[in-house]
Amino acid sequence: MKILILTPYPKSIAPSQRFRFEQYLKILTENGYEYEYHSFLNLKTWKILHQPGKFLQKGIAILFAFLKRFLLMLRVGKFDQVFIHREASHIGPPIFEFYITKILRKKVIYDFDDAIWLPNYSEHNAKFNKLKMYGKVKRIIQWASVVSVGNEYLKEYAINYNKNVKVNPTTIDTENYHNPELYKKENNNLPVIGWTGTLTTAQYIEFLIPVFQKLEKKYNFEFRMISNEDPKFPIRSLVYHPWSKETEIQDLMKFDIGIMPLKDDIWAKGKCGFKALQYMSLGVPAIVSPVGVNTKIVDHTLNGFICENTEQWYTALEQFLEKSTSTDMSIAAREKIVNNYSVQSNTPNFLSLFF
Repeated sequence: MKILILTPYPKSIAPSQRFRFEQYLKILTENGYEYEYHSFLNLKTWKILHQPGKFLQKGIAILFAFLKRFLLMLRVGKFDQVFIHREASHIGPPIFEFYITKILRKKVIYDFDDAIWLPNYSEHNAKFNKLKMYGKVKRIIQWASVVSVGNEYLKEYAINYNKNVKVNPTTIDTENYHNPELYKKENNNLPVIGWTGTLTTAQYIEFLIPVFQKLEKKYNFEFRMISNEDPKFPIRSLVYHPWSKETEIQDLMKFDIGIMPLKDDIWAKGKCGFKALQYMSLGVPAIVSPVGVNTKIVDHTLNGFICENTEQWYTALEQFLEKSTSTDMSIAAREKIVNNYSVQSNTPNFLSLFF
């Protein structure tokens, strides 16, 4: 079977692509599938997309991306199925999805892991927001042969437009990548509270600033933030470390405990708990907000903590700083991911998307 994979971002770059299906590409090949991978944006365009200004450069790059997509449509007929992650084109109406499903009558697997029908954009690209056409998501869902979503909240939305919806959780390769046995863990001089994510999601840290400032009056610790840009929060313990794919695992293993605060809004409900999955897969207990799938991933006091307000966050962080985390909690954290959210445990479910 020949599969055409269409994505918005370049290969091996975006977390949603890396951890939802790119980890399974080798498995697809081993099971007799052939595939071609085509992203809408190339690496050069992706690098400038969220930079301020450069509107002419961005516009030309997007036009070139559309040209490549139109030329690719001439070859879609040779494929048996088409796997579309999020959208076939970064902006505009679902013209490629319509052509593939309604004109060529191809079977489409439509995959997403966020509430992508809701407006969400960076301030640098606010002028392009109207071109996103978020309403196209429900159309693509309607046209798809099967819809793959990251959690039950996303399924509740998708099932309104397509009855063939499968929960395909975001997963971690706990054998070949997120495996602490493959790396050497260094001892920290101070307890390390860690967070990783983009500057866009760093907004969820803001309500914890007073918590960190209060803890700093009593304890010595490091709050390490791994991101694409320094958030520059007024937190004395904050140590910024730029994200790098090459050192991603070693950097995460410096955490003694990882945090994933969220606001309880409709966008956050669609998230798939990726930060917690990463932390726990490496034996790092997680402290999370009780939003969306987080309450299914973390078992309170067994492999991490679930905190609803600033008082609970302070108590959990203080408990960690007073006693650190136990070996049992670290073991339980990794076991939860291996058994429930790993590539290895989810492979049969992923392969069932293709028929």
